[in-house]
Amino acid sequence: MCLWDEVSGWDVQGIRLRAWNHAHPSHPLRARGRLHALALCEYGAQAMAVHGGLLAAGQGGRAAAGVLVALRDVVLAVDRIDGLAGALEGEAELVAASGSSQQYVFRIHHDGRLLASGRAAAMLGGGLPG
Repeated sequence: MCLWDEVSGWDVQGIRLRAWNHAHPSHPLRARGRLHALALCEYGAQAMAVHGGLLAAGQGGRAAAGVLVALRDVVLAVDRIDGLAGALEGEAELVAASGSSQQYVFRIHHDGRLLASGRAAAMLGGGLPG
């Protein structure tokens, strides 16, 4: 499952993306016909993954598999996102990286309004338990 539809820009420190799928009735994270704003954390985590993939490809490699291990300081400004018309705009900024982990801050906007923000950490391939 890939939630982002488009990368609008990126560099070594971060990425900006857009998605229009949040209003689609078949969105994979919908429950009982609704898409809760908590899904924006998955959008943030996927922004991290896309950025990691682009960084690795830029160095001639492939991104290591990773597992989201922590979400911190998450703030959600809405309850649901399925009724929002137009694009979601996301950004993720790399704040720390090693061979075994990455940490990002993410922000998701809609029509100029901040919908969600937080910090996320992922353990990468070599740091995953057995």
